[in-house]
Amino acid sequence: MDIHALVVDDSGIMRKLVMRSLRESKLAQFTFEEAQDGLDAIAKFDESIQMVFVDWNMPNMSGIEFVKKVREAEEGHVPIVMITTEGTMGKVEEALNEGGVDCYIVKPFTPDVLTKKLDPLFEKLGGANKGGFFTKLSKKIA
Repeated sequence: MDIHALVVDDSGIMRKLVMRSLRESKLAQFTFEEAQDGLDAIAKFDESIQMVFVDWNMPNMSGIEFVKKVREAEEGHVPIVMITTEGTMGKVEEALNEGGVDCYIVKPFTPDVLTKKLDPLFEKLGGANKGGFFTKLSKKIA
């Protein structure tokens, strides 16, 4: 399964770590678009983006603001994963319930933790061979 993902974090090092961890996970064959904050991500978010990995704390537009804007404007449902240092229950609940993120990962994380957290999301979404989300998305884009 091929997935074009948007990785949003104000730290270039963290973006690289997320991308490397996703490649190592072997959950999919990932290609990446990078954004340094929510505003940059809005400018780069288009129909080619199949999944988003976003930090919470960034200048110009926070990750949660970005997520809410995407959820307000989208026609389908693009999976969004919040990867952040914000680990309090209040923040987790806000992201999952009010923001609409699909998965929440607290930094620091290891590639194994990332894979374990994402496994249920990928099972829920289904692979291209199972007629899941990505099959429907690819038909919509085609």
